[in-house]
Amino acid sequence: MSKKNAWLALGAIVLGMFMMTGSAMAEDNQGAGDAMHAAGKATFLDADGARKLGGSIGAGLVIMGGAAGIGRIGGSAVESMARQPEAAGNISTATIITAAMIEGATLFAVVVTLLAVL
Repeated sequence: MSKKNAWLALGAIVLGMFMMTGSAMAEDNQGAGDAMHAAGKATFLDADGARKLGGSIGAGLVIMGGAAGIGRIGGSAVESMARQPEAAGNISTATIITAAMIEGATLFAVVVTLLAVL
């Protein structure tokens, strides 16, 4: 099984788990969620917990994606500089600009995912 298929399978399992939990809660206890929390009986994952879990997982995935992108840029830049040392200045400038763009998009995505938590 390839990495892509493994990640897709894991995502489908997690999504299915959230969907089953949410639909079971909606059918059984339309307005009893607050009463259950007050009585001390918690369900597997309520709406607030799902929101917090989704936001934190999303933020983690965004950070990992940004780190992988910047790592690839850095590796390619070092390899390019080793092949053509006279172009090191131009390569370095392009690398810094591209890494800043990725970092900006990553920061924006982290803010959006963490807004789901608040």
